[in-house]
Amino acid sequence: SLHLGHALTAAIEDTLTRWHRMKGDVTLYVPGTDHAGIATQSIVEKMLVRDQGINRHDLGREKFLEKVWEWKDQYGSRICRQIRELGSSVDWSREAFTMDDKCSKAVVEAFCRFHEDGILFRDKRLINWSCKLKSA
Repeated sequence: SLHLGHALTAAIEDTLTRWHRMKGDVTLYVPGTDHAGIATQSIVEKMLVRDQGINRHDLGREKFLEKVWEWKDQYGSRICRQIRELGSSVDWSREAFTMDDKCSKAVVEAFCRFHEDGILFRDKRLINWSCKLKSA
């Protein structure tokens, strides 16, 4: 659900968009949500344990991803609905989700280019490691 941090961010983004629009600048405020990987994984895993007494390893990767998509379909639109209720001046016809095919392809393309250019590389350090989920 939308928390105060989300609401504040949406308000600032909307204010800046409207300000630039009033100055005559061409603006585009694209609404969307990211997949919140670690948070979503944690929520879905807790639901699996609570409801079925299993974890993601019991299901396997593909079945677990199906459960994640089921959760997203059921709960994922809540934040966008709340942003709508705030009255943000976004272009809802362009709403995006980071795991949609178009966005996923763009991310893969960008990461491959960054890797080829030496900007992105593998190392022994991890980012956004969840000790509980043992996942990055």
